[in-house]
Amino acid sequence: MAKVKAIRGATTVTADTREEILAATRELINEILRRNELHPELVISAFFTATPDLTAAFPAEAVRQLGYTSWAALDSTQMSVPGALQRCIRVLLHVYREETAKEVQHVYIRGAEVLRPDRATAGD
Repeated sequence: MAKVKAIRGATTVTADTREEILAATRELINEILRRNELHPELVISAFFTATPDLTAAFPAEAVRQLGYTSWAALDSTQMSVPGALQRCIRVLLHVYREETAKEVQHVYIRGAEVLRPDRATAGD
């Protein structure tokens, strides 16, 4: 039986450009799908946040570029907290997951590992 699970992820970019934001977001989504052995049709929604210093593109556009047009995708601005990681894109995916599936793999890449070292995986 499938249950709804949440998968977190984050990445960073070196510059506030449309190309870099979308490329980093596509990379993050692809890595979450790969590490969790997920088929895109099992994704229900993707909630993205970006730090206030990222304004050149909406990260949710990246899922449409990947062809995942049935996903409900939403963008928001991350809170501005002193000392927080800059140029950071976060995502929360809601997915259908079989009870027998391996444990959820949260994905933190491109320096975002510092956000949750307890949950970050080193990859395969």
